[in-house]
Amino acid sequence: MVKEQNTEDRIVDAAKKVFINKGMDGARMQEIANEAGINKALLHYYFRTKNKLFEKVFSLVFGDVLHVIEQAVTKETDFEQFLENFIRQYIRLLKNKPFIPQFVIHELNRKPERIVAQIQSKNVIKEQMFSIIERAVEKKEIRQIQPVHLVTNILALCIFPFVAKPMVKGLALDDDEKKYKQYINERPDEVVAFVKQAVLLR
Repeated sequence: MVKEQNTEDRIVDAAKKVFINKGMDGARMQEIANEAGINKALLHYYFRTKNKLFEKVFSLVFGDVLHVIEQAVTKETDFEQFLENFIRQYIRLLKNKPFIPQFVIHELNRKPERIVAQIQSKNVIKEQMFSIIERAVEKKEIRQIQPVHLVTNILALCIFPFVAKPMVKGLALDDDEKKYKQYINERPDEVVAFVKQAVLLR
């Protein structure tokens, strides 16, 4: 059982790499088998089709994103708690799994309805994130702003340094990996401070 689980994990990890580099349409099962260090017949034993394997990878990757949102927001969470929790947890996730933004962007371009359906199934953005922002506006804790603008601003501030790593590192950080890592370590504090400065009324 443990051996089977290890094999499946290797397949999923290999599939992530291939899907990220090639996308769903460009990926080939033989490439995934080669990356996992197994033969194609064994790959098909675990996942009969490329689509089933992609569904598995997608559910795991996007599940990580939704988990961060769910952890950051509850009905009792106030705005500043939400801001701190979400930004810090989301950037931590991207540090540990930097492939996520590219993977999600690939899928947004290929099949956007899949991501919309995943988000709607959890109701965490409109029913929880938006409501926290709306309450903060009503209480005059933050300036008047539409939740969709604030949420997309926060996401952009978190995601861009990972999506544009070659540009950020090459143009602003002397193409130095150590400087880039230090920059990423500084991002949570910088993003939290920037958003607070932009919207808090006190």
